[in-house]
Formats: sequence, C-alpha cells, structure tokens
Amino acid sequence: MKKKNVAVVMGGYSDEYKVSLKSGQLIYDSLDRDLYNVYKVVILKDEWYFVDDRDQNLPINKADFSVTLESDYKVKFDVCFNIIHGKPGENGELQAYWDTIGQKYTGCGFYQSALTFNKKDTLAVLSKYGIPSAKSVYLRKGDSYNADEIIAELNLPLFVKPNQSGSSLGISKVKVKEDFAKAVDFAFAEDDEILIESFLNGMEVSVGVVDFNGETIVLGITEIVPHKEFFDYEAKYEGASEEITPARIDEETRKKVEEIAKKAYNSLGMSGFSRSEFIIMNGIPYMLEMNTNPGFSPASILPQQAKIYGISIKDLCGNEVQKALQKN
Repeated sequence: MKKKNVAVVMGGYSDEYKVSLKSGQLIYDSLDRDLYNVYKVVILKDEWYFVDDRDQNLPINKADFSVTLESDYKVKFDVCFNIIHGKPGENGELQAYWDTIGQKYTGCGFYQSALTFNKKDTLAVLSKYGIPSAKSVYLRKGDSYNADEIIAELNLPLFVKPNQSGSSLGISKVKVKEDFAKAVDFAFAEDDEILIESFLNGMEVSVGVVDFNGETIVLGITEIVPHKEFFDYEAKYEGASEEITPARIDEETRKKVEEIAKKAYNSLGMSGFSRSEFIIMNGIPYMLEMNTNPGFSPASILPQQAKIYGISIKDLCGNEVQKALQKN
C-alpha cells in the first residue's frame, strides 16, 4: 500500500504559536511511519513554509498548498494535520481555505471552528440544548457602557475576557470597581469583542472529548487547581497550576460532566480533538468554552488524559488521519 503524505501544520498568527510548535512536534514524532510520510509545515503571519529533512525552509505554494523540492519534485499532501492553536487554524480561516482548494484536513470544519472560537455564540447555541453557562454582558469595542449597571447585574467579583482569543490571554478577575475599566481595556487589547461574566465559585475542570473509532468518548476530566486567582496563560503553560486527572469528584457528578461534555460536542457537530472547560458549582457543570485545537505538547492536558484512558498518542493521531482520508 502506498504511504499517504501527511503534513503536520503548526504555528499560527497569535502568541500561541510557540505552544503549537511543541504540539506539532509531538504529533510529528507519533505518527506511524509505516503508514505515512510525515512532514512539517509551519504557518506564520509573514511566511508559510515546509521544513525539509535538512531543516531547510521551502515556501508553500498557496494556490494548492504544495511544496516544490529542490529536485523540482512537487509534494502534495493527502492530509493536513491541523494543530494550530488560535488564528488561523482554530477560527475557521484555514479550514475555509483548505475547503476551497480541495485539501483534506483533520479536526472540525470551518463553521464549527469559527463558532467555537466565538465564546458568546458557542454558549448561546449550547443554551438551546440546556447546557448552562455564567450570566454575561457582551461589549464591542467603542460601545458605551455603565460600569455600575454591569456590576449591579453580575456582582463582584466578575471576569472580563476577550470573546475570541485562546490560551486565557487578556482575562482579568475584577474584585473591586476601581479595576473594572483597566480590565476592559486589557481584554480589548486582545479582541474587538469582550465578555463580562459573573463569577462561578466552584471547581474548574477540563474535559477532553474526541470521536475515536466512530464513537464520541470522554478521554478524561482534569481538575484545575491554579496557584493564582484563575487558570490564566501562566497557569496553563508555565506550571502555575496543578492538574489532577481524574478530577476529585463523586460518581454522580462525573457522569453529569461526561454527559454534558458529550452533548456539547455532538450538538455542535464537532469532529477531532476538543477540550471543554467547565466550572462545577453545586453539582452543576457550567460551560465556559470549547477549544477545538487544544494544546497537544507532552505536558498538555489532552495527551495526559489519553494516556490514562489507555489510548496511545500514536493511535489517537492515526485515528484523526484515517477519518480525514475518508472525507469526501
């Protein structure tokens, strides 16, 4: 059987590109070389390039997402393994481009990516399926707002966060009114839309959900114990949190979290890797957001959960490639 060409596509346009490069390296190392010719492709704002076996960078032809090697041999990819966190790989832009040129890729389609990258719209859709979330106020850059009215509606403390940003960038926990305007400006520095959410006083959990061998499964529920006020960028990527898998919850709550996480995944028509964040308060899981291209470095939550579940990284990644190959 002829080996399929798989491009592991990493990088991105946001501050998350460094994490994506680590995630891409793990996937590159894990894919079965008996089945696939595996290549690295890096997408950055100023260049898209292919990394050859001598670590030289060759430009990607954006007309058909191919690369021409020095011998004038053109390489086309049977599948692109998308592991870009943030833009353009997690907000639908890259998927829409690949759809246009007929390139197969892993993970969900452009609509699901665009929807889940928008926290407000995701939570609005999921509310129709009975999935609860925090009370919130939505603002666009330039909107006038009354801090007193918002605080009266949501109460302190509250969270201010960008509506479309990954890795907990631009988030603040506001405890006193004097810090509100600064938090709003901080969030608007990341995005032109922000969400102001009521504080949910409970346990934060991160739930990995994938479709594996034709079945939607919960890989695990990880309890997040931040050493700081909340699970921010430093807590996620610089060790300022404790991540406990499986989470310390009772059986009834575990079943409830698994049920809601799977319901959210299926309701949105998801495919591929996902990691959903919830706050469990009084036994009820409240949805915060869904990541469709979560961190996949060796230290990331999803690979840890897969290991505990008993699925190897090789099988998890191979499953993604096989699904992509079967797409029309």
